[in-house]
Amino acid sequence: MRMASSILFCLCLATSAARAASPEDAYLAARDKHISHIKAMEKAKASAEKVDAEQNKARADLETRLRGLLGDVSVKGFPAAGKINLDSLSDQDEGFGMLDGLVYAEGGEDGSRLVVTTRILLDKWLAARAREKDEALRLPPDLAGALRLDPFYTFSISSGSGFTRSATLEVTPPEGAELVRAVLGGWAQDIGPNPNYSLVVTLVKGGRAYIGSMPPKTAIGKIAVCEEIWSQALQEVEKLRAAWRASKRKDQMTFDADTKAEEKGDRDFHACFMERAPKEPFYPALVKEAQELADRLAGK
Repeated sequence: MRMASSILFCLCLATSAARAASPEDAYLAARDKHISHIKAMEKAKASAEKVDAEQNKARADLETRLRGLLGDVSVKGFPAAGKINLDSLSDQDEGFGMLDGLVYAEGGEDGSRLVVTTRILLDKWLAARAREKDEALRLPPDLAGALRLDPFYTFSISSGSGFTRSATLEVTPPEGAELVRAVLGGWAQDIGPNPNYSLVVTLVKGGRAYIGSMPPKTAIGKIAVCEEIWSQALQEVEKLRAAWRASKRKDQMTFDADTKAEEKGDRDFHACFMERAPKEPFYPALVKEAQELADRLAGK
């Protein structure tokens, strides 16, 4: 009985060791070690040049590890060579905490981008995001829930600007795909209508997760009723600003009123566009483009 218990205990230890030694866990351990080292350098007041050099060295190491995890990646319409998706390993920088993966990009910020990672790394990244203390940086731990939120696309693809969704595109999962989600939206540092649209398709297949983004070929027209919502919001904002400028009592509350009105106008505009886009003439062509991108990500 004692021998059987010992064997069972050893098997449990072996199973735990196998889990700890998984390729994703080894990558994350290396990444966190690099992050800790860079943090220690910053705390010790190392020069910016030395910190940058260490970051470049660390990112090169992690990029090599990611290539080993992902193997060959080939998706028609995207470059053959990718680079690490992590902008920074310093928690003092804006690009810290992005999705661990390789990014295949061309055409600059407004061009096509493809981020590829493993499903395990994606799930671990979401679990870490779910523990964020700052609500603005937090995401649900499940992928289906995260894909409903705009910050997912901001943090996974481009940290320099915020993503705002304009429409959800109904596509059919390609054969073998576990999940597919397509949206129309754009990255910007300002709020309000953004003419620089992107089609973004997220697909999970064969242990990999793909997040592809590309400018649509379809011309996207304005929706008059939604434009009117934004126009009225701007008029209200200007009234509030004029009242604040004329006020003898320029306190923070009255100063912030125009910002809140502008943010509400932005939310109302995009809610209007989301609701009405499926009824617009351009919608079927966008769905077709999104479907074609989903099929390419799936290897069809």
